[in-house]
Amino acid sequence: MPIPDVGVVPRARLAGARVLVVGDVMLDRYWFGDVNRISPEAPVPVVHVQKQEDRLGGAANVARNAVALGAQTGLLCVVGHDEPGERVVQLLQDSGVAAHLERDPALLTTIKLRVLSRQQQLLRVDFENTPAHEILLAGLARFDELLPSHDVILMSDYAKGGLTHVTQMIAHAHAAGKPVLVDPKGDDWERYRGATLITPNRAELREVVGQWKSEEDLHARVTALRASLDFKALLLTRSEEGMTLFTDEGALHALAVAREVYDVSGAGDTVIATLAVMLGAGLSLVEAVGLANRAAGIVVGKLGTATVDYDELFQ
Repeated sequence: MPIPDVGVVPRARLAGARVLVVGDVMLDRYWFGDVNRISPEAPVPVVHVQKQEDRLGGAANVARNAVALGAQTGLLCVVGHDEPGERVVQLLQDSGVAAHLERDPALLTTIKLRVLSRQQQLLRVDFENTPAHEILLAGLARFDELLPSHDVILMSDYAKGGLTHVTQMIAHAHAAGKPVLVDPKGDDWERYRGATLITPNRAELREVVGQWKSEEDLHARVTALRASLDFKALLLTRSEEGMTLFTDEGALHALAVAREVYDVSGAGDTVIATLAVMLGAGLSLVEAVGLANRAAGIVVGKLGTATVDYDELFQ
């Protein structure tokens, strides 16, 4: 069954949504330059860097997407006491996200450095390590403090250690009657038990349930997974094939609406942020999926981690 189209949602309704994003934050750093020669030291291009740009990545990009749609958005995360950590703090202030940061002096704030020439990515360099145990426990205590003042909880997992206590967080949110959305990572989904909605892409789901042979086989595998881990719903994002929502009522499919696919990085962030904002504004899950699919079609036409704002979504 197809997912029905959704009309315009009043801006004021989205402004009432209160979303708490929890997860792994990173700094997406872009170096742009020209390539005019090959290095004499090795058969690699020499990039003459002419411009640098920093953007919020990971859970911070999810939070930025929620703010762009007009929601009141908090972000709980861990960053280091280093230059990239300070840059994350500054960018969060500029973006309007309410930052609830735990600072770990031993942590290298995660950086994804991308080198681009003529809008093509030539290289990516990652810097990262894992937060300390004491800092993560402090984050769990802070989560409990923030829970009552938010409508929807969004877990953005990039496997950097920030969601070490995700199982307890989901249980606490469940006890408080708050819906929990999870963007998963890795093959251990037992840690997400009890989540309201989980939003894997095809590769992430395949890692957990194996390769499916047909839509019927996919449906059977997802149904078994949902039953075993107590997921109320699962949204499978399928790139050029759109997305499919699996619930107790069956499967609903939304066709991809991208006008032009330019860059898919960060598209999953936009999808789950849009879902959280719409659910926080009181829309049904089916309506939220329809709008998240529309947002994904817009954001893949932009370079790098980007957002979709209210006017773009409802124009």
